[in-house]
Amino acid sequence: MKIEVVTLFPELVEVVTRSGMPRVAVEQKALELSCINPRDFANNRWRKVDDRPCGGGPGMVMQAEPLAQAIETAKASLGPATRVLMMSPQGERMDQQWFQRLSQEAGLIVLCGRYEGVDERLVTSAVDVELSLGDFVLSGGELAAMVLIDGIARLLPGVLGHAESAGQDSFVNGLLDHPHYSKPVAWRGQAVPEVLMSGDHARQARWRLKQALGRTWLRRPDLLENLELDAEQQTLLREFVAEQKEGGGS
Repeated sequence: MKIEVVTLFPELVEVVTRSGMPRVAVEQKALELSCINPRDFANNRWRKVDDRPCGGGPGMVMQAEPLAQAIETAKASLGPATRVLMMSPQGERMDQQWFQRLSQEAGLIVLCGRYEGVDERLVTSAVDVELSLGDFVLSGGELAAMVLIDGIARLLPGVLGHAESAGQDSFVNGLLDHPHYSKPVAWRGQAVPEVLMSGDHARQARWRLKQALGRTWLRRPDLLENLELDAEQQTLLREFVAEQKEGGGS
């Protein structure tokens, strides 16, 4: 996969490939990341790409033409049908399903806004999807773009050490992940659940699914509202809730 990021701060975005799964993805040639600075397309000697908002108001707005030329340059490299994403607090919430869908693309163009925003004419004419990290505002879209790149990189073929790891992440099946444990079996008076040491893979799978359902019920009940649980899942969730009540949990 090739990702071109349109940003005023390429040195910030490029840091994401220096560690973790993005670094592995680049080393394995599963991911190629490059940045395009819209200042390179400014038509003034100061490389200025922003101006006052029409109609007045605070701040500055990124101008359409330098961004359009940057996007066109990226499409000349990646292909005219390449999707253009813009990181924006007004966009759709970025989630695991978005990462999964976008990881199937051959290439992506990611636009990072700054200042008060981007000229709306550029957004309506060149941007396919606006994505947001959440209901808050950052100084620019670069950090959100780095999150997007990290989330996609770990899903690319061969990047994770174990192919099944990504399939067991939180949100992949609509649930939060189950608890994880490692050695030693006893640590500061706390023991690893017996079922995980039993060697019974069927019991372990049932326990993990129950814990995932229960943790979602405890922490993110809104996620369960969007799921249609099968008979086994309903049974496991009822068991978890009953155990919580018996143990004095909320």
